[in-house]
Amino acid sequence: MVVKVYGTAYASPKRVLVCLIEKGIEFEAIPVDLIKGEHRSPEYLKLQPFGALPVIEDGDYTLYESRAIIRYYAEKYKSQGTDLLGKDIEERGLVEQWLEVEAHNYHPHIYNLTLHILFASALGFPADEKIIKESEEKLAKVLDVYEERLSKSKYLAGDFFSLADLSHLPFTQYLVGPMNREHMISSRKHVSRWWTEISNRPSWKKVLQL
Repeated sequence: MVVKVYGTAYASPKRVLVCLIEKGIEFEAIPVDLIKGEHRSPEYLKLQPFGALPVIEDGDYTLYESRAIIRYYAEKYKSQGTDLLGKDIEERGLVEQWLEVEAHNYHPHIYNLTLHILFASALGFPADEKIIKESEEKLAKVLDVYEERLSKSKYLAGDFFSLADLSHLPFTQYLVGPMNREHMISSRKHVSRWWTEISNRPSWKKVLQL
């Protein structure tokens, strides 16, 4: 069964794509244009009533929220492809911990930067320099915590690549690329080493080529 993934041009759906590639799951990319408002169409709202990206359709099963989707496939196909959850309950606990850190401590600040630096003009509102400055300062403090963690561990949850690392890929790519904030990563020795490793995985390189 081919998994349909909606909105694959954007960051959060790319979180799903890299997971599917790591697990060796075939997928079909379905475009959804946010600028044209296609995420608010009646057809799309039947799949995702909040109008957010992504959504997957896997046969007659529909699921939205990118972190829920990657957890689902990592669990359903745990023995297939890369094990992204850890080998025991303790490792799984750390994967879940750092997924929560990404969602609640890292993502809000990098999302604000992405919104105001990259998409404000296209979405029809002025970039707020105060929000940009505050978000950059808050993200820097989070990255300092990451630097400490990664000085003791190859990856966030331990010495294995997991959903916790994978979940950082799409928005951090914006940070080091079009947002021109690469120094926030490169100035931290252990974060820089970690980013180099995860961003050079074949799965992520394949996503960037889609």
